[in-house]
Amino acid sequence: MASGSLKKMLSAAINEGVVEARARIFGHQLNPFAKKSPHKLLRMKLFGEKVAQWYPHDIKKDDPLVMARQEQERLSKLEMLKRRGKGPPKKGQGRRAAKRNK
Repeated sequence: MASGSLKKMLSAAINEGVVEARARIFGHQLNPFAKKSPHKLLRMKLFGEKVAQWYPHDIKKDDPLVMARQEQERLSKLEMLKRRGKGPPKKGQGRRAAKRNK
């Protein structure tokens, strides 16, 4: 009986040594108690660059000609609305000011 338990102890010790050596050689993380570890997540490649490359570069923010054209379109639209009487009110003559003056 003693030889059977000795054999099991010996094989367990050898197995443990092999597992440790394998972990050292191949760069694995030892987790003998099977506790949760963030090691797997930290080992993953970062994918933020890939996500950023997926979306095209926004030319509107960098090109001053595009920004100037958009501003000109906005001003011309505002002028057209003012001619029709639909533009924004002058400062202090809005709806809230009209309520306050009643």
